[in-house]
Amino acid sequence: MPRTTNLHLVSDSTGETLNSLSRATLARFEDPHVIQHRWFLVRSRFQLEQVLEGIQAEPGPVVFTLADKSLRHSLEEFCGRLGVTSLSVLDQTLDLLQREIGEAAKEKRAAQHVLDADYFRRIDAMHYVLAHDDGQGTAGIAEADACLVGVSRSSKTPTCFYLANRGIKAANVPIVPGAPLPVELENPPCPIIGLTIEVNALLEIRRHRLKLIGTGGVRQDATDYVDPEAVKAEILAARRLCTARGWPVIDVTRRSIEETAATVLQLMEAWHARSAPPGTPHGANQGPPAR
Repeated sequence: MPRTTNLHLVSDSTGETLNSLSRATLARFEDPHVIQHRWFLVRSRFQLEQVLEGIQAEPGPVVFTLADKSLRHSLEEFCGRLGVTSLSVLDQTLDLLQREIGEAAKEKRAAQHVLDADYFRRIDAMHYVLAHDDGQGTAGIAEADACLVGVSRSSKTPTCFYLANRGIKAANVPIVPGAPLPVELENPPCPIIGLTIEVNALLEIRRHRLKLIGTGGVRQDATDYVDPEAVKAEILAARRLCTARGWPVIDVTRRSIEETAATVLQLMEAWHARSAPPGTPHGANQGPPAR
C-alpha cells in the first residue's frame, strides 16, 4: 500500500504562492498520496498555536512563508523538536536577489497583496473583461492590452479572466459563421490572438453546455452548433481568417487556462517588440507587466 504523506502549507497570506508550488511539484509524481493541510492567514501567536497542534496531530513536512521572525522561529523550533522537516520556500530566492540588488528585503507579510498600483490595475482589468466579454463594447477594444478571437466555447472568457488577474485588459470577440468582425479589428491597437480547438473536444464541450442550458426543444444533433461537419467547417474558417489577418493562433485543446494565458503573454511581448520603434531596448515599451 502506498505511503501517505501529510504536507502542511503555512502562510501569513492567502497561500497563493504555496498552492502554486504544491501543484507544480506534486504534478511531477505519478500517483502521490499526499494529504495537504492548508494553514493560511497565520498572523498571530494564537493562530500559530492551532497550526502547531495540527502538525503534531498529523506529522509531516512543513512548507511555509512567514515574514514575522518570532512566528517563524517558533514554527521551526517546534518542527525540530517534533522531528519533521520545515522549509521556507522564499529564502533562497530572497537571498539571491538581496545579493544581486544590494539591498535587504523588508520583512513584510502579504507583500504581494498590498493595495498598490498593481492591485488597482488588476481590479481595473477585471472590470474591463466583464464589460468586453464575448464581443460586448467593441469600441473599447482601443483600450485593450490584447484581444482574443475564436469560435464559441474555445476558452476565450476564462483565459481573459485569468489575464485580468495579471493586470491585463483582455477583450474577446467570437468568430461567428456569417457574421462580420467588428471594424475595430481592422487596424488593431493591440495584439489580436486566435484560440482554436480540435473538433471532437469542441463538440464535447458544446454538447455538455446544451445539456446544462437546455436546447429549447431542438434536438442536439439537429443544430449546426453541435453538428460535426458544421463545427469542423467553423473551426477551419476561423483558422483561415486568423491566417489571412496575420493573427497568431493558439491550440487550446490540451492546454490548461494557465498555459494558454502564458502563451498569450509571450505573443503580446513579441507583438510589442515588433511594434517598437527601431533602436528601442529589448523589454522597453512592452505594454503592461505580467503580474
